[in-house]
Amino acid sequence: MSEKKLRVLGKGITAQAIKDNFKNVELYDDSNFHMYDATSDELTVVSPGIPPYNEMVKKSNCVISDYDLLSDDMPFSIWISGTNGKTTTTQMCQHLLKEYGSVCGGNIGTPISSLDKNSKIWILETSSFTLHYTNKAKPNLYILLPISEDHISWHGSFQEYKNAKLKPLEQMLEGEIAIVPKEFENYNTNASLITYDNSDDLCKKFDIDKSKINFKEPFLMDALLALATKKIIFDLVDYEKINSFKVDEHKVEEFLDKKNRVWINDSKATNVDATINAINTYKEKNIHLILGGDDKGANLEPLFNYLKDKKVQIYAIGTNYERIIKLSNKFCVDSYEVKTLDKAVEKIDMNYHENDIAMLSPAASSLDQFSSYASRGKLFKELVNNLS
Repeated sequence: MSEKKLRVLGKGITAQAIKDNFKNVELYDDSNFHMYDATSDELTVVSPGIPPYNEMVKKSNCVISDYDLLSDDMPFSIWISGTNGKTTTTQMCQHLLKEYGSVCGGNIGTPISSLDKNSKIWILETSSFTLHYTNKAKPNLYILLPISEDHISWHGSFQEYKNAKLKPLEQMLEGEIAIVPKEFENYNTNASLITYDNSDDLCKKFDIDKSKINFKEPFLMDALLALATKKIIFDLVDYEKINSFKVDEHKVEEFLDKKNRVWINDSKATNVDATINAINTYKEKNIHLILGGDDKGANLEPLFNYLKDKKVQIYAIGTNYERIIKLSNKFCVDSYEVKTLDKAVEKIDMNYHENDIAMLSPAASSLDQFSSYASRGKLFKELVNNLS
């Protein structure tokens, strides 16, 4: 395949990795697409960030994903997807399986075209974008975390987003295994399905003692799925190893200000489900919650329906702040129209009482006001640390 001419839509990390690892590769984006031969039957790899309604995609034949491109060279592979937690689950799996010759990549870290093909195991964080364009490649073990509304504007509907997440099950073979939420227990697949409702259900299915795990929700689910993965492959539950894992910053990250008050940086919570999971850990507390950003057209009402019975005050920031204020009024949740992160921190500082919790868990993308969720989280911590 590498000897044939290969076209790639996009010029980002995925595209550059393909160009570096394959011969005779031509990269295209909107700036030079006029040179693209729309009648050609050459293989065309679509970078995962490019949506199906993009004119380049609509005018292309033989569209594939980078996963399809690598399908013949892929070793035993574990794909991990879902709406929230897939990055942490992928990292935890790599932490547990590295000694067995695994490498990880995909949607995080190393693009799969740059992964070592001689590795025994590939652990791939797999986005719905990639899955949409994947029609040949498949995992040997598929780990699917719960699915909730996300990327609606990219996929066109929640059902299409869900369909992308379930697509690997259609390619899998008899003898291969998929761990999926219980709602998909009747999905038509040749793989063996192991289903779960919650963390307790996973513990029961895999004979895992939850009391021996140091993580609490939402990371407990990620840890259990990683432990289940190792048990399936090596019949071992490694409590000591999983407890030595360190969660990335910007994910339900607790820290103290100069007055010894608790703040939580959960900037990576870019959708409703992630924010609900974060709040659930502190649901008995009075919570000062910073919400807002680019919500990508997602339905926010489930979040407000959850918040209406909690002790919470909302501080609305980002381009969707007006929408947040309207929903706050509709569901009778206290809210403040602050518009920017610095104003939110200032207002919370004034309102914070003993034993409260202050949290940035925005349920929205950061790209309306920041370069990334990491830059949003970094500024949040700087603003809090600079409070007098």
